[in-house]
Amino acid sequence: MIRRQTQISVEIENGDARSIEADVLALKYAQAFYGADAAVARRLFDEESDTASLLPELFGFRLLPTNNKVAAKSVLFIGVSKLYEFGYQEIRDFSRKVLDSLAIAAPKTQHVCLTLHGPGYGLDEMEAFESEIAGLLDAIKSGNYPEHLQKITIVERSVSRANRLLHKLNSLIPDGLIEIGQDGQVKQLGSKTQERLENAGYASETKNHVFVAMPFAEEMDDVFHYGIQGAVNAAGLLCERADLSSFTGDVMEWVKKRIASAHLVIADLSAANPNVYLEVGYAWGCGRPTVLICRDESELKFDVKGQRCLIYKKIKELEATLKTELENLKGN
Repeated sequence: MIRRQTQISVEIENGDARSIEADVLALKYAQAFYGADAAVARRLFDEESDTASLLPELFGFRLLPTNNKVAAKSVLFIGVSKLYEFGYQEIRDFSRKVLDSLAIAAPKTQHVCLTLHGPGYGLDEMEAFESEIAGLLDAIKSGNYPEHLQKITIVERSVSRANRLLHKLNSLIPDGLIEIGQDGQVKQLGSKTQERLENAGYASETKNHVFVAMPFAEEMDDVFHYGIQGAVNAAGLLCERADLSSFTGDVMEWVKKRIASAHLVIADLSAANPNVYLEVGYAWGCGRPTVLICRDESELKFDVKGQRCLIYKKIKELEATLKTELENLKGN
């Protein structure tokens, strides 16, 4: 009888998934390639490859050798639903499936590497992360994971996001160590962690969310992460925005669904982006409460000049203003 590890470490590493040395790099295949999945696929598959035969069907998996084309020894592709259908519950199911699949296909795996799914196309960063961690714990608690597993690394290219994830990980799993008793059971985490992870993914759709209408551009990242997201999460709400360039298919149906079901919409009208104005118009048509923000009043178009708009000059000022605004809305 093989004795399993008494500890499994979970780590956050800032870097490129293609450069992380691990036994297995686990990726999703959402009926097309995106982000890190696409970057790895470009290295693995040449133009002469019969790519379709190497990729998993929906809910299936394929474990492929990398032949030194990336640093990991093997790549595990998990077949999942289309990107705009890949929500918080699907993220939890995906990460559990990673360990379930490796228990069958590569039980000697000691180190598995994953990327974070969700925030890159608009889901709430911390809710997506908690859903992914919860899925890993689901597999470990059930005993369906590689018997030699010692380390799980979640790799993130963004330095700021990696730091935020590390802070969250430490609050969920002290020292990043999952302790396993002699009976094979995972030792109890704190009561608050237990509650958060039990609900992560499965109860996410019932949580109130804010849809943020703003350009999904690098120069707007700090405004979103430090001016908007922190204030929204502090109010107990999920914070989402859509990267229209990430989706294929009928993306606007997904956007309309998230707007129509939003607790409220925050729209940054800076630079007069036409997509943002379109999303604001749809929110008004749905009767969704909206909070308009802008860097400079002169950038506002006539459509909204009669509406109340929060003007900000600095990101910290925006965060403070939004916290007050959300608290007032909550009180009303």
